[in-house]
Amino acid sequence: MFSDKANSIFQDAINTYKIKNTVDQPFTNKYDKNEDVIAHLLYRKCWIDTVQWAYEDIIRDPNIDPVDALALKRKIDASNQDRTDTVEYIDSYFLDKYKDVTPKPDATINTESPAWGIDRLSILALKIYHMNVEATRTDASDAHRAACQKKLDVLLEQRVDLSTAIDTLLKDIENGDKYMKVYKQMKMYNDDELNPVLRASK
Repeated sequence: MFSDKANSIFQDAINTYKIKNTVDQPFTNKYDKNEDVIAHLLYRKCWIDTVQWAYEDIIRDPNIDPVDALALKRKIDASNQDRTDTVEYIDSYFLDKYKDVTPKPDATINTESPAWGIDRLSILALKIYHMNVEATRTDASDAHRAACQKKLDVLLEQRVDLSTAIDTLLKDIENGDKYMKVYKQMKMYNDDELNPVLRASK
């Protein structure tokens, strides 16, 4: 199933990042895009999410220097754009994969494209990783570990459900029971013609 591959790659990306566990480490994709383009995209997607998770932790430091916080906010904005671009690349992969499928007359559209479901699966992998850390912390109280274990159990169930939903959607698209229709991002605040503040600063 596709979700098995995705979940395995996400775990690989997180584990690899955690070896050095710093946002400044260089990124090297383990998967050659010419050999396995979807694996290449999935690994990159989860790496982006893992770095951004760390960014979000850092910026919440109540003692962070305001200048450093602004610089970090810029990095988070850039990371969000990179994340969205990568999601669109993943959807482009599926659009190409199923381009020869003719939807059935009663085919329906899904509430979200496959890639946006995969986006949530990647972030869920990070939630599971970090909640597991909290559930097994030896320096935490029994009550803390127990509370985190309950949350972890829910997250693990959620991963099963989301994985099943993604696999079902892809099968439905392949069978013509559903069809893909992707709306490209139309963010306005990064565009100096659409954001009035940027337009005024030109």
